[in-house]
Amino acid sequence: MTLGDWAGNGWLRAHRSSRSEISALLMIVDRDLADARSHGAISADWRFGIAYNAALKLCTILVHGSGYRPERTLQHFRTIQALPLILGSGRKDDAAYLDVCRVKRNTVEYDMVGAATDADADELIAFANSSYGRGASGRRALYPMCQGGRGASVSPDLVFGHTIQLFCSQSSALAPRG
Repeated sequence: MTLGDWAGNGWLRAHRSSRSEISALLMIVDRDLADARSHGAISADWRFGIAYNAALKLCTILVHGSGYRPERTLQHFRTIQALPLILGSGRKDDAAYLDVCRVKRNTVEYDMVGAATDADADELIAFANSSYGRGASGRRALYPMCQGGRGASVSPDLVFGHTIQLFCSQSSALAPRG
């Protein structure tokens, strides 16, 4: 299956991303990873939920950078399950791990207190960090993407080792692809 097939099924719709959108999502990731590291300041449940949001935003960047946006129904699920479609079958384990995290996040958000531990939160933070660039200096350099050029690539180490490429014009976007 491809993202184009998913769009044909009504699970995704075409989306033209922009440098400002990707930059804003990267800033959310940075904020959420910093907040999730707050041991003692907030519960493990909240730390886990915040770390989950950072990981979800990394997946969202990949989907948007591929020219799509998930439809409202099962939005988090589809965003996560798109990982192996975008990056190859070698990322199925990452998608499976994030889906387990999605279910746990839903539990701590809607059903009960104490379902996530500090170890769960730390593991998810480590996963998101390992999936996102090689340190803060690399991330900061990415925010002004596409300045002064017709095309620019984000570091190949940025998001799950995948290059996000935006072809820059006034609106800067990737055309949807299947």
